[in-house]
This record gives sequence, structure tokens and C-alpha cells, in this order.
Amino acid sequence: MRTRTKLLWVAFLYLAQGFPFGIVNDCFPVYLRVHGVALRQIGLVSLVGLPWSLKVFWSPLVDRFGRRTTWCASALVAMAAILFVIPACDPSHPTRFLWALLFAFTIASATQDIAIDAYTIGLLDPGEVGTANGIRVSAYRVALILGGGGIVALAEGFSWGPLFAAAGVFFLVLAAAVLAAPRVTIDPEARRRMGKTFVAWLRRPAAPAALIFVLLYKLGDAAMGPMIKPFWVDRGMTLFEIGMISTTLGVGATIVGALAGGWITSRIGIFRSLWVLGLFQAISNLVYAGVAATSIGRGAIYFASLFESFTGGLGTAAFLAFLMSICERTQAATQYALLSALFGLTRSIAGGVSGWGTEHLGYAPYFALTFALALPAYALLPGVARYLRESGERG
Repeated sequence: MRTRTKLLWVAFLYLAQGFPFGIVNDCFPVYLRVHGVALRQIGLVSLVGLPWSLKVFWSPLVDRFGRRTTWCASALVAMAAILFVIPACDPSHPTRFLWALLFAFTIASATQDIAIDAYTIGLLDPGEVGTANGIRVSAYRVALILGGGGIVALAEGFSWGPLFAAAGVFFLVLAAAVLAAPRVTIDPEARRRMGKTFVAWLRRPAAPAALIFVLLYKLGDAAMGPMIKPFWVDRGMTLFEIGMISTTLGVGATIVGALAGGWITSRIGIFRSLWVLGLFQAISNLVYAGVAATSIGRGAIYFASLFESFTGGLGTAAFLAFLMSICERTQAATQYALLSALFGLTRSIAGGVSGWGTEHLGYAPYFALTFALALPAYALLPGVARYLRESGERG
């Protein structure tokens, strides 16, 4: 199969993956709030998203049974059915049934994530991972906008029921298309050896360094991210400016950065991309610290934001290429789910203490501290290089 064909499938699959995430995180909270639901109840949407963090516990099922495209299509059909039912529930008085529907929606979405990530790892050949991850990040970001802000914007002129129904039909179309995806075969005997293979993967000599690296590589980004928008607010930026930067210009800069990062990774290799692009990613924190330490105008804040989005795309493309390269094709669902869970743990913990750190230090010192938090990962790069060699450095 030609590389261009594979990349088209990657773009399509990550559009399918990002769309439900946008619905849960951006659309559902607005849907509930405009119907008068209390903020304390809307906050429960965060708990509804737990399956995305816990998916590692059922990811072995995707490795052990069935085709990955079948898992993906089934999840899409389940999400479509849920969207058809949701409008029948009274959103102004959310019942346990409605919350159960939302929870089931995220379980199906998380299962689709497992299947798509595993399928993509099996689809790509050496040398294709870098470019594919740039396209992957870009497609996912576009889908977030369509599934979140896109539906919310259309709700200004259309009622919610038809919009959810249309989204459900879209999921059914996606399901039919996924079943036509090229088949990626998995050795049945390898599936039966799952337990031993997974333990051997974890017991490689360089595994501890690689796993800790996964925890630390995006630590600086994770620690600064939750405080960026409060910083804009405290600098007197309008809601329109904040929305324009984060949902339009920022997303555009991230997509450009991801595509550039994917291209660079495919040219210079994963290891060199991790430290070169990761350094740019960390420098963006210093840029924000410099802006916070001065009273220069809005133009500097715009620059800092776009630079942070662009370099975040660079670093993410290299990081995702690394995660995919160290997963074995026969157990890609389980292994990638574990790695993404580790990354998500870092994001949750660092984000959770970011407000406390900013209150005690102030914006500028805290942003500078987040740059320092990005550096420990570099001490683990020798172990990362060894792990990549052990994995055959696919990409």
C-alpha cells in the first residue's frame, strides 16, 4: 500500500477519534448549561470522561479478540445510538439515565481510541511514523473544533435534537467507512502469548527510563497549560480575544507545528526530534515567563500564545512518534493505552497543582519554573535511545 493512502486513512481515523472528544468536552457542558443545569452538576462531565484515563484496563480485549476496525466501527455505532436517544431526555433535569448515557458514550469513545491507535501502529511502516503523527495531530484538532465548537455554533440557528441526530448519522457513515479500511493482520499465536509478551516488554533493560521519560517529557507543558487562560484574563484581554487565540489562531498554529514536527521527525529520526523539538517546546514556557514579567502590550501575548501553540505541535508530533515506535504491533492496543495513561497522569497531577503554584509564586516565576520542569526528561534520553534500539526504532 502506498504511503499516501496510509496517511489518508490516518487523517480519516483521527477525525473519527477527535469528534466525540469535542462533543463531550465542549458540546455537552454548553448543552446542559443553556438548559439551566447547575454548575456543580456540569462539573460531573469531568467524571464522565474517566474512561479515557482508565481505558488501559480493557485495552487487552482489543488486542486479544476481533479486528481493530470492527471494534472501531462498533464503538461508532454505539455512540450514534446514544446520540439518537439523548434528545429524548430532559436536559434541564439530568437523571441518572442521562448521566449513564453520557458515561456510555465516553466508554465507546475510549474503546474507539484504543482500536484506532492500535490499528495505526500496525498500519505504518518504518519511516512513516513521523509524517503520520503530524497529520494525526492536525486531523484530531480539526475534529475537536467540529465536534465541539462547530455543533455549539450551529445550535444558534438549529435545535439540539436535530443536531445530535445529524451527528449520530455522521457516526454511522464513519462506521461504514472504517469497515472498508485496509486489513492489518495479527499473528493468532502472538495473541495467545499476550501475557508473556507484555511482561517481556516491561522488563526490557531500558524500560524504566523510557516509562519515566513518558511521564516527564510534557511535564512543563502540563504544568503551564491550565494557567495560560487565567493569565490572559488577568492581563485584561477580552473574551473575544481569548476565544480567537485559543480556538482559531492557536489551533491553526498547533496544526502547522504538528505538520512541521512530523516532517522533521521523518527526516532526522525520532531520537534527535525528541530533544531538538522538545527544546523548542520548553523555550515557549520561557517566552511566556518573559511576557508575564513585563508590562508589554497585547502583541507580545499574541506572539507568546502562537509560539507556544506552534512549538507544542512540534513536540507533540515527536512525542507521539516515540510512543508509537516502542509499541509492538501485536499488543499495540494494550501498550499504547498504558503509555497514554502515564502521559495523562502527568497532565492531571501537574494541572492540579498549577493554581497553587501560581498563587504562591506569581505568573512569571511560575512560568519560569515550568521551563525547569521540562528539563529532567533530558537526563533520560540515553535510556530512551537504548529503548528505541531495542524496539527497532520504527520511524
